[in-house]
Amino acid sequence: MRNENPSTEADVDLTVQTEVVAIPAPEGRTEIIETDYEIGRDNIASSWKLEFDIHQVVFTVSALGVLAFTFLTMAFHEELEPAFIGLRGWLTGNLDWFFLLSGNIFVLLSLFLIFSPLGKVRLGGPEAEPSFSYVGWFSMLFAAGMGIGLMFYGVSEPMSHFDSAMGGISVGEDGVRTDWAPLGGAEGDVAEAARLGMAATIFHWGLHPWAIYAVVALALALFSYNKGLPLTLRSCFYPIFGERVWGWPGHIIDILAIFSTIFGLATSLGIGAQQSAAGLNFLFGLSTSNTILITLIIAITAVALVSVVAGLDAGVKRLSEINMALAAILLFFVIAFGPTMEIISGVFSNLIAYGEYLPALSMPFQREDANFASGWTAFYWAWWISWSPFVGMFIARVSRGRTVREFLIAVLIVPTILSVIWMTAMGGTAIDQLVNDGFTGVQDAALELKLFEMLAQLPLTGLTSLVGIILVIVFFVTSSDSGSLVIDAVAAGGKVNAPTPQRVFWTISEGLVAIALLLGGGLAASQAMAVSTGLPFTIVLLGACYAIVRGLLNEAR
Repeated sequence: MRNENPSTEADVDLTVQTEVVAIPAPEGRTEIIETDYEIGRDNIASSWKLEFDIHQVVFTVSALGVLAFTFLTMAFHEELEPAFIGLRGWLTGNLDWFFLLSGNIFVLLSLFLIFSPLGKVRLGGPEAEPSFSYVGWFSMLFAAGMGIGLMFYGVSEPMSHFDSAMGGISVGEDGVRTDWAPLGGAEGDVAEAARLGMAATIFHWGLHPWAIYAVVALALALFSYNKGLPLTLRSCFYPIFGERVWGWPGHIIDILAIFSTIFGLATSLGIGAQQSAAGLNFLFGLSTSNTILITLIIAITAVALVSVVAGLDAGVKRLSEINMALAAILLFFVIAFGPTMEIISGVFSNLIAYGEYLPALSMPFQREDANFASGWTAFYWAWWISWSPFVGMFIARVSRGRTVREFLIAVLIVPTILSVIWMTAMGGTAIDQLVNDGFTGVQDAALELKLFEMLAQLPLTGLTSLVGIILVIVFFVTSSDSGSLVIDAVAAGGKVNAPTPQRVFWTISEGLVAIALLLGGGLAASQAMAVSTGLPFTIVLLGACYAIVRGLLNEAR
């Protein structure tokens, strides 16, 4: 068969670029899957006036679906707003157990593979060598996942969980809990409320989301580097569908991946726009109206568009590296000028609290804290799943040459520890300001303002707040950039370097969907669509778990 690499030039926050080359043949003995399928077989192409090269089914269905959704949402946004809010509530309220159970399966599979003989399998074949050093590899893994989310929720989530835990349990007239406290809360107990709040936060940013990414990345890497199939999501399902994976079963998987990624990115863009607008209002008194939010979305999308058209040159790479350096500087600044010793000790105590509360927080059934389980956890799992196609593709691309055990330990543990450090520094500082200084600004502020209220109590407020705004914007630009390229690779039937107009189309589509969701219900609408597309793709990932085990059983160990 023809072995062509459909990976793109981007990574998900673009801290490091990788070359676009053909997928290397497996090195050493592997179980190659023989197929007559060739990349681009089902494509239609033209170089007359407007150049394109698209998969006739996947691109057509995905593009028409996105355009129809955008038009209808903008045209009937007043009527659709309550529908979006109700949709998210119904999905997370009735299917929270499914999302939680699936998340547990992904973690358990990852842990099983780490400790089983299957963990000895090397991605790329027994003789494959890693392409990156540990330092470079680790930095790319962390950059791959959570830039905007860490900025938006780094302060707001620990404070929110601490606040609700301190309030304890409240019950309505119908006997149903009305509070948002995780588990049973910790009414009046400041120390325990802080531990529970940080444990709940780490739960949402630790092993479970990274296990979601790991499943997608491992499936892609195994069936591409070891089995010789194209680096596309449908390839992972060859053990289930056989040659039919190149037909409608595969089309559906790729279409779901595109919808999932589009709405996951749109949710992140909405969050980024809200926090950027809040920061500009905090610093300069600018309005946070829909007009400003739409302007920000258009501006961010335009920057991403320039990057896509230019082809991700060294300037964009440099911008991304500067962005990661700024994030590190902001983190060390908060550690240095915040409650330094409490942050350092808190990293260890919060990890202990996370381990202590993990079984209860991950329980999918008979939860009394329904608001927390459905409103926080179920949404998060759906959001991570919606990001998993393009994050997983990047992680797969940079992980050739690693053993499955090495790969899973790195993907699960390293980013989890870095997330703990970030959340402890940002959220822990805000909680310390409330408990020890009596400052209630963070507690009382809207979610998107909490970061800036926390920074206002530290030196150089204007500068650090501006850095925060820059980080949010550039994190989204790089994510939109790489997301568009990955979507285009899928919609082009796995083709590498598809014509530029297609990439332009997907970049603009992300911005339009974000604007449509903003008008159709704001953050609630964005979250509703992330959950809606995350639901069917969760089923896809569960199938990928089965395919991974079957694929590994045939490999040399």
